[in-house]
Amino acid sequence: MGGIIGKDFKYKKIKFLEDNEIELFKNYTIIRHRYNQTNFDWKQSPVGDTMFHGDALADSILLTKLKLMERETGLELLPTYSFWRMYSFGSDLKEHTDRPACEISVTVMLGSDGTPWPIYMEDEALDLKPGEACIYMGCELKHRREEFEGDWHSQVFLHYVNKNGPHANQKFDGRDFIV
Repeated sequence: MGGIIGKDFKYKKIKFLEDNEIELFKNYTIIRHRYNQTNFDWKQSPVGDTMFHGDALADSILLTKLKLMERETGLELLPTYSFWRMYSFGSDLKEHTDRPACEISVTVMLGSDGTPWPIYMEDEALDLKPGEACIYMGCELKHRREEFEGDWHSQVFLHYVNKNGPHANQKFDGRDFIV
């Protein structure tokens, strides 16, 4: 299989979600945020953010979009985990690279209050509209966001590994199964 993943690949922006998927997931994150429901305590996150690791809806998207991710990357992939976050005023994303379970990552913009808030891949700013995504090499590419000055911004992160690569043992991120 040929594809985009190669030694020079950094990232790729694509249309990822259909309008009905965007609306469903955006509303879901807003409702969970309003009820202040979260299952993840991240020390670098300001009070007010809502986030979920391995959420059932996000994991469903992780599995549903597997074939799309394989077409876009040219690789056979294994799903590892999903994570979504509702960012609030003052949030940021410190520059980092990801752990092995995030070998091939995709960040998908679900919705916001309209405040522009690019993600930086290395030093390149990338603006995403609802339903757009950036596929990137999570373990290799430094990425970050500056401090958020708006009210809310909803993002889902989906992570995969190369089925024939060194991180294949990260399938399901240590869980026995997803479904």
